[in-house]
Amino acid sequence: MGANGHLVQARGLVKRFGDLEAVRGIDVEVRRGEAFGFLGPNGAGKSSTMRMIGCVSPRSGGELEVLGMDPDRDGPKIRSRLGVVPQQDMLDFELTVRQNLHVYGRYFGLSRAQVRAKAVELLDFTQLTERAEDDVEPLSGGMKRRLTIARSLINDPELLLLDEPTTGLDPQARHLLWDRLFRLKQSGVTLILTTHYMDEAEQLCDRLVILDRGVIVAEGSPAELIGRYSTREVLELRFDPGEQDGAATVVADLGDRTEALPDRLLVYTSDGEAALAAAHAKGVRPLSSLVRRSTLEDVFLRLTGRSLVD
Repeated sequence: MGANGHLVQARGLVKRFGDLEAVRGIDVEVRRGEAFGFLGPNGAGKSSTMRMIGCVSPRSGGELEVLGMDPDRDGPKIRSRLGVVPQQDMLDFELTVRQNLHVYGRYFGLSRAQVRAKAVELLDFTQLTERAEDDVEPLSGGMKRRLTIARSLINDPELLLLDEPTTGLDPQARHLLWDRLFRLKQSGVTLILTTHYMDEAEQLCDRLVILDRGVIVAEGSPAELIGRYSTREVLELRFDPGEQDGAATVVADLGDRTEALPDRLLVYTSDGEAALAAAHAKGVRPLSSLVRRSTLEDVFLRLTGRSLVD
């Protein structure tokens, strides 16, 4: 760990692939015990940064310290204290759920007795005990993801790296995974995750950075970012295709700013109900309307002018 209590410190971190600069000189600090997020669209540099922190991809420039060590010199030592959940589940489909944990644990030099005990604990934690003797292949996507997380914890890591942990999962599976990750953080494991799901970042992260085209465009807690870059409430006005253009000029002065999306207008305001009443008074008749609190999606639209999943 760094002298100031940071598990990860990066200064001017750069990653190049030939002429492409995927990560363009970013500064990052991750504190012990927090959940830290990299939020951004596909191609923003999230996975490249995670691979450098995970000591599987050398940096092209800048400084990087992980667990108080330099990945260039101490990669194997660092990796022995990390847990990694990659974007794709890399499970052994020829083995059972329990055997996947046993085999992986042996890679870390754990004794058979240690591995057996740890597997029982992790199967219970990830709610897979009843599937322990089942083959992996027929499992649902959510169960495979939970097994991947269980496997990543076999060595009691201090730092857990999760790359797009819930991509492709249904809402129920996502929420169960969020609950497991929250419990891990409560137990003292430091989490670093990448995601392009804004609700996931808002739910899990104590702090996050928003990456866009390899640079950090904002940093802070979800609440800080929403307070800094958005308004307290947002009024959503939905229209038939093509009918919102005329309404856009009418509602332009009803909030701090407006945003036009393909199927709706967003009015950013401190009082959504008052803005809706004013829109009605001006003769605006949307198909439907909704007043909601601001989210990280609104922050991203403000900063980049496009959706995270472009």
